Amino acid sequence: MLNVGITGQAVCRVDKENTAAALGSGMLEVFATPAMISLIERAACESVQPYLEEGCGSVGTELRVKHLAATPVGMTVTAKTELIQVEGRRLVFRVEAFDEAGKIGEGEHERFIIQNEKFLAKAQAKAKKD
Repeated sequence: MLNVGITGQAVCRVDKENTAAALGSGMLEVFATPAMISLIERAACESVQPYLEEGCGSVGTELRVKHLAATPVGMTVTAKTELIQVEGRRLVFRVEAFDEAGKIGEGEHERFIIQNEKFLAKAQAKAKKD
């Protein structure tokens, strides 16, 4: 059962593939904001998945995050999430990201619980209309 207080964590090493220069979000070889967002979403998604009914998943719908500090290639980044609100299918997480020197990001992330097959069918039907 989904309850407030569920925590999650995801870790990655900063390499040339997840820098701002590589992802096109900047010119420098530092950990990219889109990579931090992806890590945060992974931590949140994986934290609640064991509590969802079979055939269900969650999708990210909103992220309000501040990227507070740059992280160079070679450092490890850890995203931590805590489920702070459950309203029906809507889930809200407090999120933080850290490198070996300290906090590099913070904010909130919203996800919605979906039925995987129904969600995919709707997306595929949309693609057929185009």
